[in-house]
Amino acid sequence: MSKITLFWFRRDLRVDDNAGLYHALKEHKNVLPVFIFDTDILDKLTDPADARVSFIYDTVSDLKELLRKKSSDLLVRHGSPLQVLQELARVFQVEAIYTNHDYEPAARKRDEKVALWAQKQKIEFKTFKDQTLFEKDEILTDSGKPYTIFTPYKNKVLKKLNDFYLKSYPNDLYESSYLKISKAEAMPTIKDLGFIRTNLEFPSLELSTRMLKNYAKERDFPAKVKGTSHLGLHLRFGTVSVRELARGGRKYSEVWLSELLWRDFFMQILWHYPKVENHSFRPEYDQISWRRAPKDFARWCEGQMGYPLVDAGMRELNATGFMHNRVRMVAASFLCKHLLIHWKEGERYFAKKLLDYDLAANNGNWQWAAGSGCDAAPYFRIFNPATQLDKFDPTREYVKKWVPELETDQYPEPMVDHHEARGRCLQAFTRTLKK
Repeated sequence: MSKITLFWFRRDLRVDDNAGLYHALKEHKNVLPVFIFDTDILDKLTDPADARVSFIYDTVSDLKELLRKKSSDLLVRHGSPLQVLQELARVFQVEAIYTNHDYEPAARKRDEKVALWAQKQKIEFKTFKDQTLFEKDEILTDSGKPYTIFTPYKNKVLKKLNDFYLKSYPNDLYESSYLKISKAEAMPTIKDLGFIRTNLEFPSLELSTRMLKNYAKERDFPAKVKGTSHLGLHLRFGTVSVRELARGGRKYSEVWLSELLWRDFFMQILWHYPKVENHSFRPEYDQISWRRAPKDFARWCEGQMGYPLVDAGMRELNATGFMHNRVRMVAASFLCKHLLIHWKEGERYFAKKLLDYDLAANNGNWQWAAGSGCDAAPYFRIFNPATQLDKFDPTREYVKKWVPELETDQYPEPMVDHHEARGRCLQAFTRTLKK
């Protein structure tokens, strides 16, 4: 039996410009691509119609078909990753496993277990940077510490960013290294995974030059459907290369590039400070007298608060799995500051609903809104939902789409008075933070 190398697809579901796959194909022959529907992740999902599973399933199906056209295949398994890899090592003579880095705490523990097992089996286990432009310790302060303020982080990145970091990996040069397979096994069905198909539509994979050129002036207006890229889902699962998107930003939009750097920034925060997954970056914020108000939280989730911009955003999220970024900030601020409900509750809800859910970005942005994170909005910055509506949806086009009963008897009165809620928030925050 010939020795083979496994390439383990994860958050990098593409064959072009894929760092780990490139190195596997360049350095080895008989590379067998593998994807694992991870039960350690899937078993925690509570919605059998979770749209992200449908997206991954369809993407993996397309990937499998593409690799078959290259006279190879994608081996698709369902189970706990370490157990699946151990099983494959019993079936094949595996000499190496290649994959790309993941920065989330659970993923790091998973990879540590795989690396330890592989070392004992004398199987090479190699991982590569692929989903970020810079990672881990690549961007540090002059004193060698991780940045916790975005602007100096961004400035150092822009000084270092050059064509080397943005060039694509030419995977097509080494396609002859794929393991040739004549008879391939079928994928498990989505029903086998314990899920059913969703009827949600997924955003197309298209980076528009027009969008990039107008991004700075249109990105804050939710009624402008083409004002943002809607590529978060594709970035999350790696169906597009961050290097390709950054090249577009460097050419057409510094503001767009800056948003990609915020993504990198939050990933390196999660890497260096994994405690933020469950705790405030600034621990004193966990000591605030947050309200336990399940009925208020339910109204926030349902978009029934009497504040049109927040209600529209929550309804858009529930219906489509997407919410415009400006509206996300206002909705998050409203929960944490108007309702004085802990940011973690909102973060968990977004984690269930967002198609583009990414732990680092979701956590970082929620903590930014609450004031508890690194480089966060100050605690006394409290968005006024009414003035935000006037500024960013002046014609009410966005809110009328999602709140059709607006200006009728069916629409609820504001559940809290803005000025009273603001005063309550400031009192609760200063009581703790000024100690």
